[in-house]
Amino acid sequence: MKKETTKTTDTQLLDLLKRVLPKATHDPKLAGKIYQAIELELKAKARGLAFEKFCAKVELPDLEPKSIAEVKRQLAASFGDGDVTIKPNRKEQSLAVEVAMSDGAQFSSEINVNPNVAAEGDDEQEITLKFVPFPVCLPGDKELVWLLAKRENMTPEEAGIALAKVEEEFWASKTGQKLIRDRVERSFPEFIARVPGGMLSELGLKRHYKTPEPVKLLRALSKR
Repeated sequence: MKKETTKTTDTQLLDLLKRVLPKATHDPKLAGKIYQAIELELKAKARGLAFEKFCAKVELPDLEPKSIAEVKRQLAASFGDGDVTIKPNRKEQSLAVEVAMSDGAQFSSEINVNPNVAAEGDDEQEITLKFVPFPVCLPGDKELVWLLAKRENMTPEEAGIALAKVEEEFWASKTGQKLIRDRVERSFPEFIARVPGGMLSELGLKRHYKTPEPVKLLRALSKR
């Protein structure tokens, strides 16, 4: 509920800025720059909160190499294009975590060891990572399918709306704008190959592969 309230407040603020900025300045370029800067700052804040929430949920039964590797794997899966750095602190029984994103954003936190999760870690992780298949294709080429996943409590329609929103946000980001300036085509294949895993996971989506697979037509077995 708190996250929903924050999103609503941010949306209301952006709507208010859209109305106020043109009245405060007659320079549309300046108004656009101010709006974009505040929008990016709000998104960075939301991603930072999501990172803190992610770290709070990660289970760390000990500082053994296997447990540390599992934490790094989860971070890499959620923040696809981020540079993940982890450093165990055996004295404090904690794990320092830092993620540097390709757009310049940096997130850091600490994950404390909790020995109580050792026995039930596998079951709890299953509950945290409940994804179901969500294959998608483009209207002009229905034989090529991108293998994505969505949270099981999302309908295909909700997942489609979320995917469209992530694509729009990606091309509006610093990384997306730089790609456009570098003459990268603003298309779905380029988006799905380059979008950070963290942006997808924030809206309940996941990418299994960056390239599509052709649909395989099976032949019916002949009756004997």
